[in-house]
Amino acid sequence: MLSIVTPAHNEEANVPLLYAQLKEHLDPMEWEWILVDDHSSDNTLGVFSRLAAEDGRLRGIRFSRNFGSHKALICGLREARGEAAVILAADLQDPPQVIPRLVEAWKAGDQVVWAVRTARPGESPSGLFFSRFYYWIMRRFVGFTSMPATGADFFLADRRVLDALAQFNENNVSLFALMCSLGFKHGHVDYVKEARQHGRSSWTLGKKVKLLVDSIIAFTYLPIRYMMAFGSAVGAFGFIYSLLVVYNYVQGSPAQGWSSLMVVVLMLGGMQMMMLGVLGEYIWRALDESRARPLYLVEQVVVGGAGKEDGLRGEIALDDAPQQ
Repeated sequence: MLSIVTPAHNEEANVPLLYAQLKEHLDPMEWEWILVDDHSSDNTLGVFSRLAAEDGRLRGIRFSRNFGSHKALICGLREARGEAAVILAADLQDPPQVIPRLVEAWKAGDQVVWAVRTARPGESPSGLFFSRFYYWIMRRFVGFTSMPATGADFFLADRRVLDALAQFNENNVSLFALMCSLGFKHGHVDYVKEARQHGRSSWTLGKKVKLLVDSIIAFTYLPIRYMMAFGSAVGAFGFIYSLLVVYNYVQGSPAQGWSSLMVVVLMLGGMQMMMLGVLGEYIWRALDESRARPLYLVEQVVVGGAGKEDGLRGEIALDDAPQQ
């Protein structure tokens, strides 16, 4: 069986359309659809519930608050029961007709199959720039060369990979970077990412910046290593300059130029504050992980098929679910 995992936030207009496409392209195989509602303010889960009442392959989970799309993905992957799982967004930008190609590559031996974007119509220039910059950083700076250079947030993972992923409980981490860190055999298929048809993306600039910081800090200590190297270089320069000042003083030529001195002091002070900020990011994440708080909290669960009771841990049947 193949599990389709979909994070959703305010996607009530797209859910029925995505369901119709899944049925069209996946019905020859056995599949299930797990939708994780990241505490939408619209009727996303209500729309999904009506579909699930007629189809036992559908299961829905609603978070108690907005925990973020990566937490929603982790939740869905943990609940997946298939031999493999596919991450598929609810915005219809990733076409379900690509899924059979992912399955073919998986059957050929790949344990993680990335759907690699060859084009992104409708994407803003700033969005494309940030995306390319992020993947360049992850490949060149962090060292995840298996991560597609043009980006990928649509992929298939084998059951063995899902079981390995379930052993990780980090709060501040990028799921896609974590997938690359696991190892296993990676493959890819190319596709064109379509433009969004309904609604607006919840992927704000602030969330993008947080993802970048989380991805770097969670997988590499290089920022701290570069800070140490920079500090050592500045210290060596300062020691040499102090010898020059003493030498000039002995020769009767005291140091001149308070303006240039203030510029150096301000620049070094700014660099020190920035370094303290980087250290603070590492320390905060260490503190956050030490608390061992749950990654997410579930407010409501929807089970496909009226009155059906099997599948999720602590689930409630659709008829007993609180109405939206």
